[in-house]
Amino acid sequence: MRTAKLRTVHPVLWAGWAALAAGAVLCVIGWYGVSGERFAERQLPYLASCTVPGAALIVAGAVLLSHGRDARAAARVEELYGLLVAAEADGDDASGSAAAPVAVSGRTLMVPGGTLWHRADCPLVAGKEQALPVDDRLLAEGALAPCPICEPDTAEG
Repeated sequence: MRTAKLRTVHPVLWAGWAALAAGAVLCVIGWYGVSGERFAERQLPYLASCTVPGAALIVAGAVLLSHGRDARAAARVEELYGLLVAAEADGDDASGSAAAPVAVSGRTLMVPGGTLWHRADCPLVAGKEQALPVDDRLLAEGALAPCPICEPDTAEG
């Protein structure tokens, strides 16, 4: 289930991209300045003021992007965990009885080439046009196993 809230970009990612861009611009400026000077003593100021800080900004940007993606992944894991806990809390009964079955239909279906047989309203086959009624011969041979989601009884086949 997807949430309706907008996915925002983590501020660390913005800082990483900005540092990468600034570092690239500084490296280009430094290269342009160095390429225009013939003597090494005139090239050193461009190296010291543009190229070296530009390279440092590129490294810092890469580190920030790496950290930002890890933080975003951790935030997604926390969000999914929150959804899981909320779903478990909604599924708890006051009586402590087992949850209602996923599917209750008496008709059974199978998907050609599949290894399971299902109730007709099982979420794994519901709405699939290629689902066929279960062949009793396949059930007798043991070629099909009951679906672990809808748990059809052998007496229903």
